[in-house]
Amino acid sequence: MIALIVLLLTVVTVATGLLAHFLVSDQKMEYYHGTFKISDLRVKSNSGQSSPYQLKDLQEMSENLVDEIFIDSAFNKHYIKNQVVRLTPEEDGVTADVIMVFQFPSAELRAVRKRKIHSILNEKISNTRALSINASSVEVNAMNSSTGKLTVQACCGKRVVPLIMNRIMSGEIVVKSAWPWQASLQHNNRHQCGATLISNTWLVTAAHCFKNKANPHQWTVSFGTTINPPLMKRNIKRIIVHERYHSQAREYDIAVVQLSPSVTFTDEIRRVCLPEASVSFQPNSTVYVTGFGALFYGGESQNDLRETRLKIISDDVCKQPHMYGRDIKFGMLCAGYLEGIYDACGVG
Repeated sequence: MIALIVLLLTVVTVATGLLAHFLVSDQKMEYYHGTFKISDLRVKSNSGQSSPYQLKDLQEMSENLVDEIFIDSAFNKHYIKNQVVRLTPEEDGVTADVIMVFQFPSAELRAVRKRKIHSILNEKISNTRALSINASSVEVNAMNSSTGKLTVQACCGKRVVPLIMNRIMSGEIVVKSAWPWQASLQHNNRHQCGATLISNTWLVTAAHCFKNKANPHQWTVSFGTTINPPLMKRNIKRIIVHERYHSQAREYDIAVVQLSPSVTFTDEIRRVCLPEASVSFQPNSTVYVTGFGALFYGGESQNDLRETRLKIISDDVCKQPHMYGRDIKFGMLCAGYLEGIYDACGVG
């Protein structure tokens, strides 16, 4: 009798587990397009002076705000993430377009959910102190799933895996999808240089990679966090080296590469954001270096993508005679540690 009860309990437990599995598996991703207007575009510093927000700051603050609103709402178990896809400056402020991603069991009550999402956003967004937003400007519309997914994936500089600051060490092997714009340029199927995806057709890389190797038909490019197996491979259609680059010098060491065919953006393959020409990288700010290169001079390329974290070093320090002196030219950037802890050679 006891054995029978145990058997029945086991069957019930397994059945419950299977039911829960199918209920969770049946949930579908839903995408909603929201807009709201940020009216006060000036932020006060500790000194009491006010200055305009940078669009990058507004994007980050807007995304954090939407995160906080839905994490602290009745939809917190269904909320996945949001992404600001456009900021449009206007005379009386900036309009933010945001894609919100949720996961629900079915699409039958989508119209009801849209109204609820609008209600939550409308109610809580006006109470925030981080940004000045008029609640009457809030609009929410349901999106076609494929359109929503493509819109999110097409955005630049977004990774599925968040950066965990204290995890980055010298030459640390990266996790899948951590740097979705990273590529490997390969000459006759051997890794030569890293490259960065800047559109679905173009990569930016170093000009010295193509010294005496300028035939595009001998080059291919692979994507993903491993060279073998690659996540995706493409041929090279065209190589454009900066017209002022000379191999004897270190200046203008930049080139762009055209892919054939173009890539399709996914969670694991995305383009990087290009900074404005006026952007200034302040000394001691953090930057990241990634690559498949050798871990020491004369070593072999690595199959796994590696990363390390460095600090910007000011030009004044970098140009000192005991460092790089006159080798540092306009357009160059110094990064590393004066103590020599880590450098770009730790990741190739």
